[in-house]
Amino acid sequence: MISERSGTGVAKLGWLCLVAGVIGAAAAVFLVLVEPAVPEDRYSYPLTAGGFTAIQVFFFVHHLGLVAGLYGLWHSGVVGTSRFGRWGAVGALVGMALLTLTELIAITGSDAPYPSPRTDMLDGLYGVSSVLIGVTLIMAGVAVVRTRVWRDWRRYVPLLLGVYVFVPMTPAVFGPFVLARFAIGGWMLGFALLGWALVETGEDAAVDLEGDELLAAAR
Repeated sequence: MISERSGTGVAKLGWLCLVAGVIGAAAAVFLVLVEPAVPEDRYSYPLTAGGFTAIQVFFFVHHLGLVAGLYGLWHSGVVGTSRFGRWGAVGALVGMALLTLTELIAITGSDAPYPSPRTDMLDGLYGVSSVLIGVTLIMAGVAVVRTRVWRDWRRYVPLLLGVYVFVPMTPAVFGPFVLARFAIGGWMLGFALLGWALVETGEDAAVDLEGDELLAAAR
């Protein structure tokens, strides 16, 4: 059982992840619906170089909410005490931190044609960070399933988030722009679910501790 203070912290991290997930899904829809300002052979498509720079800064800040969620997953204790699960949770954190930094580095390709040596390097960074997140979230997710701390729908969320990276997101990213964005938007909704799972975990901890205190006072 986590402490009341830790439970409150996990709930706050969960809210950050939940909001980031919803906003990330909305951003994916925005990029699908916005009127293209440049041809598809520009890395900044569908935005101008200036618009691309602005949204990449937004994505950098936005991804901090996803980092918070993965930290909450590790901090909540639902992955258990095995090295396999702990390394999975830490690896997912590292991968998301790399993806977050990549969103800023991608600004260097705002004026670049696509594909080009510059965009190949950026695609490589996105690929490495995404694969790292996927593999390590599967590790953490397997640990969550085994520990059975989460016994309802929450139990499978981290595992599904990891699997989603490889099916369907990776194939979709290599497909049409619209399909790629909707796939990424779906991943963001998965993080919103992770955030909600952490919110419930933090709130459950507070309720359990309050009940224990009432029982102790009644004795």
